[in-house]
Amino acid sequence: MRYPIGIQTFERLRRDGYVYVDKTDLVWKLANTGTYAFLSRPRRFGKSLLTTTLKSYFEGKRELFEGLKIMQLENEWQQYPVLHVDLSTAKGQDGPDRLRDRLNSMMSDISKDFGIALDADKFTPGAKFNSIIKSAYEHTGKQVVVLIDEYDAPLLEVLHEDTNLGSMRKVMQEFFQTLKASEAMIRFCFITGITKFSQLSIFSTLNNITNISMDPRYATICGITDKEMHNNLDEGVVLLADTYRCSKEEMYDKLRTYYDGYHFAKNSEGVYNPFSLLSAMMKEELDYYWFSSGTPLFLIEQMKRFKTDITSLDRIEALSTAFDQPTENMQDALPLLYQSGYLTIKDYEFASNTYTLSIPNQEVRVGFAQNLIYAYSNIRANDVQIGFALKFWRALQAKDLDLAMSELKAFLAGIPYVEGFKEKLKDVPTREGFYEYTLYLIFSMLNTFVRTQVKCHGGDIDMVVFMPDTTYVIEFKVKDTAETALRQIEEKGYAKPYQTEGRAVVKVGVSFDTDSWTVKEYLISRA
Repeated sequence: MRYPIGIQTFERLRRDGYVYVDKTDLVWKLANTGTYAFLSRPRRFGKSLLTTTLKSYFEGKRELFEGLKIMQLENEWQQYPVLHVDLSTAKGQDGPDRLRDRLNSMMSDISKDFGIALDADKFTPGAKFNSIIKSAYEHTGKQVVVLIDEYDAPLLEVLHEDTNLGSMRKVMQEFFQTLKASEAMIRFCFITGITKFSQLSIFSTLNNITNISMDPRYATICGITDKEMHNNLDEGVVLLADTYRCSKEEMYDKLRTYYDGYHFAKNSEGVYNPFSLLSAMMKEELDYYWFSSGTPLFLIEQMKRFKTDITSLDRIEALSTAFDQPTENMQDALPLLYQSGYLTIKDYEFASNTYTLSIPNQEVRVGFAQNLIYAYSNIRANDVQIGFALKFWRALQAKDLDLAMSELKAFLAGIPYVEGFKEKLKDVPTREGFYEYTLYLIFSMLNTFVRTQVKCHGGDIDMVVFMPDTTYVIEFKVKDTAETALRQIEEKGYAKPYQTEGRAVVKVGVSFDTDSWTVKEYLISRA
C-alpha cells in the first residue's frame, strides 16, 4: 500500500494510487450547503488535503472521483474558476511590510496562472485579490470559488505580541475584506486554520461565515474513524502486528491508545490523527510522529504567559464559549490548547451544556510532557529518558518503591540547576507545586496515568499514580516531615476510594529538602 505522507494534493493522491479514506460525501455536503465556511483543525490533520479535494470538485474533474461516494450525489460536475490561496507560505514574516510584500507576490502569481493582467494602481494585497476575483468572474461568466488554507499561519508566531500582531492583523483584515465586497461573484468560499480569530478583527465585515469546526455533521471530515481504519488500513495493521509479534486485535488496541481519541463536536465519533496513523503504517513502527514534525513553541510560550496549571489538563470542565473562542480575546491558554489539538472533547453533559476536555491519547501525553518538562522545571527530557526513566518504571512495576524513590532522589539531586531556574519557578504556585509539576511530567513521559489534586471526601490528594496492578496515593510536604504527610493520608481517608478497584494500594508520604531540591525522606504504608 502507498501511504500519502507529505501528499496534500487530492489530484496527485488519486492519480498516483495512494491510499485515500473516502470523505467525499462530506465534501459534497459542505460544497452544497451555504456559501462561506470556516474550519479549525490541528496541524497535520488533513486540512490541506480537504481543501484540494474541494478544488478538484469545483474544477469539475470527475475522473478523479470515480468509485467514491460523491458519484452517488453529484450529477452536473460544473466547472468554476478556483482561486486557491495557501497562506502557510506567508508565515515567518517579521512585520507588516514583509507580510504585505509576500501577499502581493502571491496575488501576482495567481493572476499569472489565470492569465489576468493586474491594474497598475492595485497596490495592496486586498485590492489585487479583488481584481483577480472580478476578472475571473467576468472572463468565465461563472461565480468564483475561493479556497484559503492555513489563513492564520502569518499570525501564529506573533500571537499576543504587542509589537507586530496589531499591524499584521490589519494587513490580513484588508486582504479578507474583499471576500465580503465580492460576495455576489463568489459561488463558495472555504477557509481553514488552526486557531479562531475574531470576525470583528481579521474577518472584519465578513459576518456571514459559518464556523463548522464544532458542527456534528462535519466532526469526522478530517481525521480517520475506527471504521474507516478497518475498511482502508487493515493490511497495514496486519503488518504492524507481525512486526510487534502480537495479534491484529491487539495492534488495533495499541493504535487506538497511541493515535485515537480526538472529538470535535458533542457526542461525536472519535478520529485518529491521520498523519501519525499513516506514518506508523508506512514505517511499521509506533512512534510519536506528530510531535517530531514540529515543536509547539508558540503554545508553550502562551501556557507560561497565562501560568497554565499543567496538572489540570487531564480533566477540564468548561462551556464551549471557554475554548471555542477567538484566540486574541483569550484570558487563558484553553482556546489555544483545544484548537491546536493538545486537548480534545471527551464528554458532554446536556443538562448543564458542559464539555469535558482532556489530552487525546498517548502520543500527545508523552510528547507534550517531553516539550513541557524543561519549560516548567528546567529538566531536559533527554536526562529523564536516558537512564532514569527505565529504572524508575521497572522499580514501580516490580512494586519496589524503595528502589523507585532512591532512583528519584538521585535523579533530582543530580540535575544541574542553571541560572534562571528560580525565574522559572515563578510560574509554579508553591514549592510543593514545583515537585508536583515535575513528577506529573515525569510520570506522563513514562506513559503512566497520573492525577494531581484529586478531590475526595477528606480533601485534595496531591497525587495518585495508576499502574496496571497498583495505585499509589502520594502526599508531598515541604518544610514538614514524611510522617506528617503519611498521617494526613491516613486521617483524611485519601486511599479509601481506591481500595475497592482490585489493585493493590500503596500510601506514600514524601518530604522534600528545599536546599538540595530533592527527596529528603519518605514513608510507605501498604493498605
